[in-house]
Amino acid sequence: MEEFMVRALLSGIGIALATGPLGVFVVWRRMAYFGDALAHAALLGVALGLITGWNMNAAIAGVCLAVALLVTWMHSRPEVPTDAALGIFSHGAMALGLITVALADGARVDLMAYLFGDVLAAGWGDVAWIWSGTAVVLLVIRRYWHDWVNATIHEGLASLDGVNVARMRLIFMLLTALVTAAAIKVVGAMLITALLVIPPTAARPFSSTPEGMAMGAILIGGASTPLGLLASYHWDLPSGPAIVLVASIFFGLSLVAGKKGRAS
Repeated sequence: MEEFMVRALLSGIGIALATGPLGVFVVWRRMAYFGDALAHAALLGVALGLITGWNMNAAIAGVCLAVALLVTWMHSRPEVPTDAALGIFSHGAMALGLITVALADGARVDLMAYLFGDVLAAGWGDVAWIWSGTAVVLLVIRRYWHDWVNATIHEGLASLDGVNVARMRLIFMLLTALVTAAAIKVVGAMLITALLVIPPTAARPFSSTPEGMAMGAILIGGASTPLGLLASYHWDLPSGPAIVLVASIFFGLSLVAGKKGRAS
């Protein structure tokens, strides 16, 4: 196997390991739009990386974490609905990022690679960044898994049980921001939310426990990566959209299989 395919495969599987269990809570909490807001804001990180010369991954992560903190703060202010705040951050940050890239003198960037991903161009530094972030995400998820499950089922009962709901929400949003920043190289800003939403939703009909749904999401996301890369390699397709399309096919098959299972 070519070395660039090995790097792409490792990058995609690393992202699947993080987005699987985290996406379970994105689906349960109906927060797909939050993922979109982070993904769009990531383009502002690309622009800042170009202007300042900072490490691009660090710039994207910094912007995503800042947006997550702002959204968490806005969530506590009743005068602005959460969905409206997400829309403002999403479109405002993306517009600012695109304008900044356009105005940056001498800047040369393949913006399409950041919009739709270019995992085949991932270097070993990107692989290290993705797996480092994935390790952090998995450790935090393991630490707070039960508290997140309780808070997702019923925040009031979770508070009575001693769970700091506001703290759990903040940690969840910061982790989602970190995963979004890491995944932009794999599927791009426009499709990041797909990896957070599609695999967990496809695993849902076959799962009787939260842990089973998370494991199913990891397997579906992990299987989508090599299949999408093979399709990209053989038919000269854009790699990120190919991975997401395979995951979408898994979702379609899960609907059919789940319906047949209920009928029998």
